[in-house]
Amino acid sequence: MEPIHDMSAARRLLPRLASVGAIGASPWQRPVLSRQFWFDAFAFTLVATLLAYFSWGMSEMAAPIGRLASRPVSLALHHLPGYALRTTLRMLIAVLASLAFTLVYATLAAKSRRAGQILIPLLDILQSVPVLGYISFTVTGFIALFPGSILGVECAAIFAIFTSQAWNMTFSLYQALKTIPKDMDEAAFVFRLSGWQKFWKMELPYAMPGLIWNTMMSMSGGWFFVVASEAITVGNQKITLPGIGSYIALAIEQQNLHAIFWAIGTMIIVILLYDQLLFRPLVAWSDKFRYELTASQEAPHSWLLMLFSKSRLAKLLFRPLGWLSHRLLRIRLFKPSIATFQFSASEARLFDYLWYALLGLAGVVALQHLVVFLRTGVEWNDVRHVAWLAGLTLLRVVVLIMLASLIWVPIGVMVGLRPKLAQVIQPLAQFLAAFPANLLFPVAVMLISRYALNPDIWLSPLIILGTQWYIVFNVIAGASAFPNDLREASRNFRVRGWLWWRRVMLPGIFPYFLTGAITASGGAWNASIVSEAVEWGDKKYAAHGLGAYIAQMTEAGDFPHIALGVGMMALVVVLFNKFFWRPLYELAARKLRFD
Repeated sequence: MEPIHDMSAARRLLPRLASVGAIGASPWQRPVLSRQFWFDAFAFTLVATLLAYFSWGMSEMAAPIGRLASRPVSLALHHLPGYALRTTLRMLIAVLASLAFTLVYATLAAKSRRAGQILIPLLDILQSVPVLGYISFTVTGFIALFPGSILGVECAAIFAIFTSQAWNMTFSLYQALKTIPKDMDEAAFVFRLSGWQKFWKMELPYAMPGLIWNTMMSMSGGWFFVVASEAITVGNQKITLPGIGSYIALAIEQQNLHAIFWAIGTMIIVILLYDQLLFRPLVAWSDKFRYELTASQEAPHSWLLMLFSKSRLAKLLFRPLGWLSHRLLRIRLFKPSIATFQFSASEARLFDYLWYALLGLAGVVALQHLVVFLRTGVEWNDVRHVAWLAGLTLLRVVVLIMLASLIWVPIGVMVGLRPKLAQVIQPLAQFLAAFPANLLFPVAVMLISRYALNPDIWLSPLIILGTQWYIVFNVIAGASAFPNDLREASRNFRVRGWLWWRRVMLPGIFPYFLTGAITASGGAWNASIVSEAVEWGDKKYAAHGLGAYIAQMTEAGDFPHIALGVGMMALVVVLFNKFFWRPLYELAARKLRFD
């Protein structure tokens, strides 16, 4: 080996030789492994663990259905981790299906006025139909699709969870698309973006912060219906899927409080895991899509996002996805033509009249079939009685939504404007939203029994326990997306106190609050079925309302009266949304835009 005469070259070469052991350095003088190596190792371990988990979960879903009978749900603690993984996988698949449904349904409803006239009232009906109703109609079909396999029952459970998640996310994206700032439309016109490019590069990024917070709420809100979705009844046969929901149902049936506490502790761990591994990285990533001219001083951060941004292995693994998404976004689908055909005003009115006539005809036909069905076992006195019960439940829902708004809007704004506080509150809010409200029913029964309370009053708060979080998460999303330059302008002009709320913050978060209030209202109607009639052991209490009526008719198996109750609930929800919430939505779309 030739001697090195250039000392600077020798100094540069020395660390390299030492790192590979070419110089006889002692072990404690050798440098430790580089930070880049640990980034890559941790990222690889995390990705490999998630892939192994998904592989195991999918293999369990495709197992023969006889395994459910040979391995019944047990309250033994060592089964809880596996049950938690199975439930989490169902909820993840359901939330992905909800996201796909949201992108198609909300976009079509927001972009097409005539389609929106059908899709939005239909969405009001869908969110008011009880989740148990979806299970009873779909479980037989899913089992027939996959005979002899657990996959059919798994699909029925996933679909039930999907029905508790999709409506909230759909309303969020619809609200964002209806309030897109006009200058974004002008920018899309200047850059000659096609409809496909405009959606993915402008509209969806603008809606992303609110959509992520509503996805978070949907994921947590799905826990409320996990108990019902994992214990499915087909005819006289009850099929129970392994999961936290079925574990809680068995614990409630056996009145095992220790098992319930262990299930709650497992839920806390699961919520913390998907908060750190899924939602906190998404919240930090979506912060770059805020609609503002100046950057905020405090930005949310995520250790996982930092890890993948610094890991070369992660960049190598996800590079094909980045290349594919880049190619897809450059496709000029739905390219607007320069010369477009325009209808005259009279022709447009004619098409509107024909469209309304078609909708009216469809409504008359549906109403005729409903009347024929109800006449087999329902009288007009039943209809008047059910209408009166619907009015009582409507009064409860309106009062509870108002009280929840007065409490949670200021708290949500305070959390949303402070990213560091939001990072602390976020997992706590997810747990409170995920906490199954039916675990508090025994407490309500014992209090009503001990103090001889009126069920019509004291069962009412149970309706809002699980649905108030729609308001909280949407208000936090609205405050988080509030432009920082508007906050600085109000601070420079010294706008404070009630004037700040009335002129700055409340108008800014109003579209988001409307989304939360509408979904909370629909969820409250759904929750009234299990909240207006509760039991614990041999003690049963019921309030006067439509939810208790549907629950009692379901228990009795009276299908005509069940259809009457569900139809009345859907009718009241649609009319209330049509004449109260929709005008407010139009007001927000016209006057409360960030233009």
